[in-house]
Amino acid sequence: MKLKAANEWDTLQSVVVGTARQMGGTPLLADVYDPKSKHHIQAGTFPTEADCQRELDGLATLLMKMDVKVLRPEVLPNLNQIFARDVGVVLGDRFLSTRMIEDRSAELDGIAPLIASVSPAHRLTPPKGVRVEGGDVMPMDGELWVGYSKEPDFSTFTTARTNEAAVDWLSDQFPDWSVRGFELQKSDDDPYRNALHLDCCLSVLSGNRAIFHLAGLKQSSDVTFLQGHFQSNLLEVSAEEMFHMQCNLISVTHKDILSCPPFERVNAQLISWGYNVHCTPLQETAKMEGLLRCVTLPLQRG
Repeated sequence: MKLKAANEWDTLQSVVVGTARQMGGTPLLADVYDPKSKHHIQAGTFPTEADCQRELDGLATLLMKMDVKVLRPEVLPNLNQIFARDVGVVLGDRFLSTRMIEDRSAELDGIAPLIASVSPAHRLTPPKGVRVEGGDVMPMDGELWVGYSKEPDFSTFTTARTNEAAVDWLSDQFPDWSVRGFELQKSDDDPYRNALHLDCCLSVLSGNRAIFHLAGLKQSSDVTFLQGHFQSNLLEVSAEEMFHMQCNLISVTHKDILSCPPFERVNAQLISWGYNVHCTPLQETAKMEGLLRCVTLPLQRG
C-alpha cells in the first residue's frame, strides 16, 4: 500500500470511509463519552444505523465519482466504526496507529486488514502513556499541528483525547517537522463549549485559508497565532456553527471541498474564495460530534 500525506489539501487518491453497519442501537447515556451524543440521547434524536449508513454510503459514492479510491473497514459486530480518522493518520509515508480511549480501542481491528501490507518500517505505534486520536493531528507541509489537553484537563475530561506527551513524542518521531500544539477547550456536558478534536474547531484549506471557531482553543496565544497566520483568509464561525460541525470539512483537491447542504454561510465563503463546493448530507452522522474529516482517513494524497 502506498502512503502519502504531506498536508490536508493535496489531491486525494485513496481514503478509508467509516461504516455504520452493525454500529448497534442507541447507547445508554452512561455509555457515551461526548456531550453531543448525550444531547441527542436525552432529546430522543440519536441517529439510527440506517440513516448513518445511508449518509456514509452516499459520501463514498461521491468520492468514487471524483476518482478517489475508497476503502471501508471490516464490519465488526456491535461496534461503532464511523469515525475512521481517529483510528489512524498518515503522516508523510508512515501510518500512525493512534492510541484512543479504551472504549474505542477495538476500532483499530476494523482497518487492520486494510493496512496489513504496510511494512513495519512505515508504521508508528504510540508507547504507553502517549494518548493521541487522529482528529487531533494535522500534517501541514513540514509542520505538524496537534490538538491536545494539559493536566489537569486531560485526567478530568473524557473528551480530552490527546495528551501533552503525544506532542513531545510526535516531535521525536518527526525531527524534521515543526510540531506545534494547540490546547483545546473541553467540556463533557456542553457541546457548545467542547472541541472534541482539533478538526472540530479548525479546517485548513489550500491557499493558506481556514475555517475556525476561536473559542475552541483554550489559550489566547494560539488564537492570536492562527489569526496572524491566516490573516484575512480566516473565516471565524460561531459556537452554533461549530456545534453543527461546520469546521469539519475535507479537501479532495486544491479546488474541490466536500461540505454539507445546510452550511450556507460557510459554503458561500468557500465559493467566494474560489473553491468548488460539493455537498453531501451528513446531518445524522454529525449528531455524534464528527463530520467529513472525522469519517475519512486519507491514505494517499498527491
